[in-house]
Amino acid sequence: MPLAKKLRILLVDDHPLLRDGTRLLLSRELDCEVCATAENGQEALEQTARHHPDVGVFDLHMPDTDGVSVARQIRKENPGVELVIYSGEPREEVIERLFEVGAKSFIRKTDSPDLLVAAIKAAGKHKTFITPAIGDMIFRRAIERPSQADLTPREREVVRLIAEGKSNKEIAAALRISARTAETHRAAAMRKLHASSTAEVVRYAIRTGVIQA
Repeated sequence: MPLAKKLRILLVDDHPLLRDGTRLLLSRELDCEVCATAENGQEALEQTARHHPDVGVFDLHMPDTDGVSVARQIRKENPGVELVIYSGEPREEVIERLFEVGAKSFIRKTDSPDLLVAAIKAAGKHKTFITPAIGDMIFRRAIERPSQADLTPREREVVRLIAEGKSNKEIAAALRISARTAETHRAAAMRKLHASSTAEVVRYAIRTGVIQA
């Protein structure tokens, strides 16, 4: 009977002790093997291209870039690689961005090692793995987040145009309204979305399908 194919894993962490500890943890799993390691974003991209792992296990904190940017680039260039984020900073907005770019799980470094192993194996099957702590965070953010139904049709149009980079003057011209009215709709939409910047409006528009990333 042929041996089952092992899950090939790339470990990315700038702390050698954590990399070695995670490698040791995974060495005890008969169906897993660490095919490569990296200590920064550039190495992560190079090792992904060289070794084609099934799953990348990433710390968010990298000396040369941020983990979200690396996750986005890897998913763009290597869509078959699933990502598990293993980090110590579960900020809600960061976790949301990571899931938006395709990460399958976020495991805190204070979580049980068994959860990390379970998340990796789930990612190897292209499944999402959510811990209770992260699930509570996502649920809380979801119920606090306004839906598109909270915006008027005109405000949704304004949100789309804001996300496309249009100024108030350009929004007014596109919708054939005055600049002052466009500014009023913009302020109302941002207030309903609890958005303090254009970047937050863009993220909302991508997340809800108002525009495509």
